[in-house]
Amino acid sequence: MSFGFLIYPGVEELDFQGPWEMVGMWHKYAGGPAPCLVARNLDPVRCAHGMRVLPDIDFTSGRRFSQLLIPGGFAAFTEMNQTDICDFVRLHAQAGTTLMSVCSGSFILLGANVLSGRRASTNWKVIEKLREAGIEVVEERYTRDGSVWTSAGVSAGIDMLLAYIAFTQGENVASSVQLHAEYFPEGRIYGHDREAQPLPTYVKRA
Repeated sequence: MSFGFLIYPGVEELDFQGPWEMVGMWHKYAGGPAPCLVARNLDPVRCAHGMRVLPDIDFTSGRRFSQLLIPGGFAAFTEMNQTDICDFVRLHAQAGTTLMSVCSGSFILLGANVLSGRRASTNWKVIEKLREAGIEVVEERYTRDGSVWTSAGVSAGIDMLLAYIAFTQGENVASSVQLHAEYFPEGRIYGHDREAQPLPTYVKRA
């Protein structure tokens, strides 16, 4: 098995780096799939906040993943209209790959016609935009609908990956990954900015 992480110019760094860390720990300590960065070509990818990342393979490699994660960022709204990236995602969907999105990566799934008839989560800023596209949006940290997993923004991808590992491999494996990543969020909420925003249900409960 191999776990693909789709990257493109302008991708939000933590959208894929957080889940990458969870998969890396799974691979190292519990025999999980190896993580692999895939892009449309092998050029360095400059991410949303300036980090440059080197893909491992490109779309022409012919490699098929058992899991494929699509991260977001503002650039996702451009990429969702690009034929090559949508074809790549759609090909994996047709092959039965488990597909995941983080943040606005859900719109690339939308562009690839993967979300039709499914429930999905996304970044709080674009919940209404996804609803307007005809998708039933779930205002939770992450959502599973069959073989498609979607999460809210940025850091939520970490929680989604741990939940996916627990769902597919059991609590003990997820516990090992969580421990080695030392991912035990403090739970503290700072200030009051959230109170002035149309935030999703899961944040309002906090």
